[in-house]
Amino acid sequence: MVNGVIQQVLVTEGDVVQAGEPLLKVENEAARLSTENARLAADYARVSANDEKLNELQAAIDLAESKKQNDSLLLVRQRNLWADQIGTRVELEQRELNYKNAVTAYRSALLRYNNLKKQLDFAERQSEKNLQISQTRTDDYTVKSATDGKVYSVLKEKGEMVSPQSPVAVIGDADEFMLELQVDEYDISRIRPGQKVLLNLDSYKGEVFEAEITKINPAMNERTRSFTVDANFVTTPPALYPNLTTEANIIIQAKDSALLIPREYLLDGSFVLKENNEKVKVSTGLKDYQKVEILDGLTREDVIVKPVR
Repeated sequence: MVNGVIQQVLVTEGDVVQAGEPLLKVENEAARLSTENARLAADYARVSANDEKLNELQAAIDLAESKKQNDSLLLVRQRNLWADQIGTRVELEQRELNYKNAVTAYRSALLRYNNLKKQLDFAERQSEKNLQISQTRTDDYTVKSATDGKVYSVLKEKGEMVSPQSPVAVIGDADEFMLELQVDEYDISRIRPGQKVLLNLDSYKGEVFEAEITKINPAMNERTRSFTVDANFVTTPPALYPNLTTEANIIIQAKDSALLIPREYLLDGSFVLKENNEKVKVSTGLKDYQKVEILDGLTREDVIVKPVR
């Protein structure tokens, strides 16, 4: 892509595009004129357009060859006469000189023809390359998709300026989505690729979807003190859109028949209140933001109440 003003936007949000499909066109009058100029130069430089020059030199070759053959016959005839002691030594030498000149003229005509042919061939190839370069530059004024996918956002409108550094559209896979999860630095040591993730999406209230950790980015975000963890859906929602928010629970350990209570019922980190307001100390195990595992101090039959904060 190059600097310029958008002349035409060819796609809209929601369109499905293929790799190489045009997205928008940038004003390219100068590039068009440059390409046309390169095409004219290429047409002018083609060997077929210079047949007259080659034909002229070919005629000179034919004439030089005829003269060479004629001077050769005259030389042979003069030598035969000289052998019969007819004629003079000067006449023989003149015939020999004429033949040598005719040979030189013939070779010179051939050389001029071959040199012109090489020059024309070179000029033709060079002009064709210049045309290809100019056409490639013209293609730079048409922004094309680098991948198959769906157009999720068109960031520019007709008449706006664009540059190679400015994005013009957001294109992504139409069917496959990747999850980016933020994990606190205190928890990142317990995260491993392949771990199961349970997701709650704001756009699908009350539903839980499953995903799997695929990658842990090793660089920590110093501002949030967290790491970015990538995950892929195992069970995918019916419809998804980019930049949706989700709450994720990464399963780092699983237990059968665990006793859980809401985390908000836990008092001071290790106490609960029974229905008679009796404060009971408990031992806790696994926990997340909503629930906590009780290892000791309560049974399934105990009734607890929510502390007043």
